[in-house]
Amino acid sequence: MEYYTLELCGLTRQLPLVFVGKNTRFASFSLLGDVELTQKIAEKMVEMLKPVQHDILICPEVKAVSLLEEISSRLGHKKFVVCRKSVKPYMVSPVILKPLPHFPKHVRQLVLDGVDAEILKNKKVIIIDDVISTGVTMRMMSKLMEKVGATVVARVAVLKQGEQFDKFENLLTLAELPVFKT
Repeated sequence: MEYYTLELCGLTRQLPLVFVGKNTRFASFSLLGDVELTQKIAEKMVEMLKPVQHDILICPEVKAVSLLEEISSRLGHKKFVVCRKSVKPYMVSPVILKPLPHFPKHVRQLVLDGVDAEILKNKKVIIIDDVISTGVTMRMMSKLMEKVGATVVARVAVLKQGEQFDKFENLLTLAELPVFKT
């Protein structure tokens, strides 16, 4: 196995290189279970987000949830929202956004519990994710916020990897990850 050395927020991590196409590899990044790195990233992101007027933070499940919780806590929020990828039995009147037909096959729908959709209505939100590569998830999150009547005031990703299909306004990132072509 080959690895990419990531230096971020004063910490070093070895990320395995994984194939995402016949001749393309990405450095696989996951914050899940890495308390030290999550706390360091949250500290840095809070500095970036303090000047941004917002009401609530939101992320897609699952890899960014621990980061979202840490940032929300540090900013003094009592609530944050997570978009799911499927309807769950506990959801009341879920709001579903299906991927457009031209999106890659791996892209899944996004689902908000109707209770969360009501909370987001007329709110200023910041979308947080771990990695932005194609930008499809960020675009879908933005469309879902529009659908429920929320305004996206910033988009934040820990890492930017490759070229996004869309150029996002108000996109903040901490570092870039290279794409490896073989």
